Amino acid sequence: MATSIKFGTDGWRGLIAADFTFDNVAKVALATANYFKRHKKIKNGIVVGYDPRFLSKEFAETTATVLANRGIKVILSDKISSTPMVSLLTRKLKAAGGVIITASHNPAQYNGFKIKGDFGGPAHPEMIEKVEKELKKVLKSKVVGKKSFEELVEKGVIKKMDFTAAYIEDLRSKLNLSLIESSSIKIAYDAMHGSGQSVFAQLVPVRAEIRNSFNPSFGGAHPEPIPQNLKELPSVVVFKGCDIGIATDGDADRVGVLDEHGGFVDSHRIFALLLKYFVEEKKLTGEVAKSISVSQMINKMCAKYGLKLHETPVGFKYLCRLMTERDILIAGEESGGLGVKGHLPERDGIYVGLLLCEIMAARKRKLSELVEELMIEFGWHHFNRIDAHMTEKEKRHILASYKKGVKSLGGQPVRKVETTDGYKLFVDNGWVLVRASGTEPLIRFYAEADSVIRLDALLRAAVAV
Repeated sequence: MATSIKFGTDGWRGLIAADFTFDNVAKVALATANYFKRHKKIKNGIVVGYDPRFLSKEFAETTATVLANRGIKVILSDKISSTPMVSLLTRKLKAAGGVIITASHNPAQYNGFKIKGDFGGPAHPEMIEKVEKELKKVLKSKVVGKKSFEELVEKGVIKKMDFTAAYIEDLRSKLNLSLIESSSIKIAYDAMHGSGQSVFAQLVPVRAEIRNSFNPSFGGAHPEPIPQNLKELPSVVVFKGCDIGIATDGDADRVGVLDEHGGFVDSHRIFALLLKYFVEEKKLTGEVAKSISVSQMINKMCAKYGLKLHETPVGFKYLCRLMTERDILIAGEESGGLGVKGHLPERDGIYVGLLLCEIMAARKRKLSELVEELMIEFGWHHFNRIDAHMTEKEKRHILASYKKGVKSLGGQPVRKVETTDGYKLFVDNGWVLVRASGTEPLIRFYAEADSVIRLDALLRAAVAV
């Protein structure tokens, strides 16, 4: 039913056929059209793309049809596209905004509707609030368009475009791909059946590719590039003699990375490696932004480099705002999404994966060596996250316990509590964050400590509260 439509940390997501229906998509598209109709760049239209999920193409065509029937020019991707592609084309074409049909890293039974601002990144929270206000006005109405999708394409109101070609051309101008190629770095790429399929190998030579085909069910796996979802990639990296394994999620805006031993290099370490390279090798300047769930190692690095650090709630839309308003060198979140200066105020898994290859080529070091160097300099930081599916009643009970106050975790006294987003409890040389997911019915427990043993103890204690 239409009343189930709710925008979370990154757009509206719902279960296909239950919440995410053609009727509901048409209503959200109409609300989006009514909001953007007043935009100063509306004559340049709205960019629309879609990921490989079940019916994504058809949902995108429905969106395009609704927008075009409101007199808005639509630039529609001619095939599967990634979130960074839609953001790039939105900015490149000076469009009023963008829409991509995707549920990103969520399981296959979900789909979603992400809105992009004219700056080429996630719509700011106040923009979403205005779309939601428009949505309330159209919830009970039936969305009827005078012209069909085919008629609007024929009339040129909806124009199809090759987003992939434009994206590849853009990345070639921003990355030192010739250095990567001449270094003979051997890359394994796992597209996870997502929007990165058939893209990576057009940029650099790839020794091994897996899950690089169209499969709307993602092969039964969860398309989030974290260790439990990357079962095959470690053995591919090792057996094929690769130097790095790179995986991107359902809409290719997040990245997961493995070193040459098949060991997972989490997003905190990727963030730190990029920051070190930008400051020490490229001599770049600017401020740094991170979600509250990101490693304290970034705080230590900013203190050393004399860089201003911003911390935000979880959700790249908060980091995007900073990237559009301030001189942000790098912005990142725990879940594998990073945005960097000179590219887009947006996450881009393929771009970040290639940047890591560039770092390895430029510094002539193995990825495991680069990580070890980082830890020796800034101290060992170990991170993990538990996603606990539960009912709304159970969620409320756990959050109420944390709201009441927790004095110790795993036998360690709690020194400080932050409530920027959920409850972040600091202990000596570690912390725990407990927050409800904005996109799925679960509570996430995050933790960081200076040893794996202490990390596991913290997480067990956090879940048991």
